[in-house]
Amino acid sequence: MGLLSLLVFSPIVGFIILFFIPKHDMKMLHKIALAASFIPFLFGLLVFILFKTDEIPADILKWIEFEAGEKSFVIHYELAVDGFSTILIFLTAIIMSIAILAGSFHVKKDIRMFYQLMFLLELGVLGVFASGNLFLFFIFFEITLIPMFLLLSKWGGTDREESAFHYLVYNGIGSLILLVAIAAIFVSAGSTNFDTVMQHFATNENSGLALGIAIALLLAFGIKLPIFPLHSWMVKVHVDAPIPVVIVHAGVLLKIGAYGLITFGIGFFPVAFEKLVLVLAILGLVNLLYGAYLALVQKELRAVLAYSSISHMGIILLGIAALNESGIQGAIFQAVSHGLIAALFFLLVGSLANRTNTTSLKKLSGLARLTPLLAGFLLVAALAGLGLPGMSGFVSEFMVFLGLFEQLPWIGVIGTLGLVLTVVYMLRVVMNMTFGTYRNMFGEIKDLNVYEVVPTLVLIICIIGIGVFPNIIASTIQLTIETLRLGIGG
Repeated sequence: MGLLSLLVFSPIVGFIILFFIPKHDMKMLHKIALAASFIPFLFGLLVFILFKTDEIPADILKWIEFEAGEKSFVIHYELAVDGFSTILIFLTAIIMSIAILAGSFHVKKDIRMFYQLMFLLELGVLGVFASGNLFLFFIFFEITLIPMFLLLSKWGGTDREESAFHYLVYNGIGSLILLVAIAAIFVSAGSTNFDTVMQHFATNENSGLALGIAIALLLAFGIKLPIFPLHSWMVKVHVDAPIPVVIVHAGVLLKIGAYGLITFGIGFFPVAFEKLVLVLAILGLVNLLYGAYLALVQKELRAVLAYSSISHMGIILLGIAALNESGIQGAIFQAVSHGLIAALFFLLVGSLANRTNTTSLKKLSGLARLTPLLAGFLLVAALAGLGLPGMSGFVSEFMVFLGLFEQLPWIGVIGTLGLVLTVVYMLRVVMNMTFGTYRNMFGEIKDLNVYEVVPTLVLIICIIGIGVFPNIIASTIQLTIETLRLGIGG
């Protein structure tokens, strides 16, 4: 078993160990789950370090072999990483450890089952980003749906059943479309290996089949991202999912959509995606403006962050639509940056809700008076979200719009309105919550404790680190960008 297999299946350790802990011993369950979450984190860190210094060997085993007519087909168990997937694997490991820690504050029933489902979810996400062929990717993609549905339906908020149903229906449709696309690729290329598929369609790039599969991939991963009008399920998840789950969902799971569009869409079908540039640009523009406007008028904090995520996913679509080095690099930066910022926001929202039992903006005001640390960190999160220079959001937005103005300047001009709206709603929400008139509705509430401050600082350090030293990511994804650039004509 190679390093990548150890990474992907490392969450099983925590899953199994928890069986031996009494389900009523909450303190021990929290401690064991947190300790076990560092195993995938250490493997993720090792993969990240080794990738920057040397090539990581792929894990390949013959898995499924069958004959259809005169043709013989072989599907391998293949794990392999590139720069983009390596970054997302490390992001997953960081955010999952933070989410597990957050579980100790927010989950009060069936703790053991909750953590086991979280580890199963992590296994699926790591498998998605480490897969080296489409068949294995699809299996891990489906694995993520099961624990996510159960976590939402059992530990979610008031409308958890409805939200879980919407999640399952929308993502189930996306999975069906993805399966059809993978089947078409397999029949055409005779393989699901990433490199083989890329080479096959490089010689059949103008076929109608390639365009059809590209549109199918846009729909399948567009639901996951999500794009307007396929977004309503995501708003429900952001509002109703328990805080540790929404940290993972906003921080990592949405990035599967970006990963699929960039790695499989542009990677396999660059010519077909060139034909879809205007569609992608308009969808990205709608996402950016629609999400920002609705975030501006919301009266509930989690709903604001949900529509903010939709708006920021529009920036990823705009970067993809640019189809040049700056745009695609910016889209990758935006995927990572939004993952960190969204996780930071929801971590703080969870701490706030624990103290006040509400996330209604009408009730939250003047919190800086009693919780200066929480108020300060919320302001930092807002500044990161609006793209303040020196933070990761600025780097990603700058590169996306740089690429966009090169290819579609009129889309770029309109898109800047979305950036202005982002500044308005971010500062409006946070300034009113922290520096408005204190209504004394909650009595004396305590500020953040050390177990909340530490993960908050970790996320802030990552956000500022990428903003100040963007080469941390840029050097890692350089080969990926060069490969994609060759596919779209150099």
